[in-house]
Amino acid sequence: MTIRMLWAPAALSLLVLSGCSSTPVSPQVKQLHREVSQLNQQMRQLTNQASALEIQGQLNSQSSQGAWLLPQANTPVELQTQLGKLRLSLTRVEGEASGSRANLNIRSTDDKPVPALNATVVWGEMDPASGKPLNADSLSQTISVPASLMPRSSVTVPLRLSGLSPEQLGYVRIHDVTSATTP
Repeated sequence: MTIRMLWAPAALSLLVLSGCSSTPVSPQVKQLHREVSQLNQQMRQLTNQASALEIQGQLNSQSSQGAWLLPQANTPVELQTQLGKLRLSLTRVEGEASGSRANLNIRSTDDKPVPALNATVVWGEMDPASGKPLNADSLSQTISVPASLMPRSSVTVPLRLSGLSPEQLGYVRIHDVTSATTP
């Protein structure tokens, strides 16, 4: 008998509460939910970018040769080479059938021309736990910039980064920058 006495008020309470929850949501509330969702997404993106920027800075501060670019950092890096100072950045990182493609922007920051150059580009994944590059499965290619870079001019080199989708691509490292005219 006491179980029925407990169920009756509980069932009545649920019926009353369900009536309250079925009121239509106003357009303003829906708009507010959309805006909050967009802000949450932007915050996640900014948090990921800040984390990647911090890791990129640490990698470059510990590197005496070459420059590390993390696609998520979305920030250029300066590299002092024997040919002159270069400003490097990645843009348009997109997926393709065999992995990713991106543009490597190389800008001369010195007041003198930079001769035609060759460089080695290495790319791979980052360890999600430590945030460090996983070098074991990295891939590489040699790129060439066939013409001199005039002072404060830039060139865009298309990269084919096979084997890794844009989501997997953790880093791109540029090193061994040498003059293309050197035998």
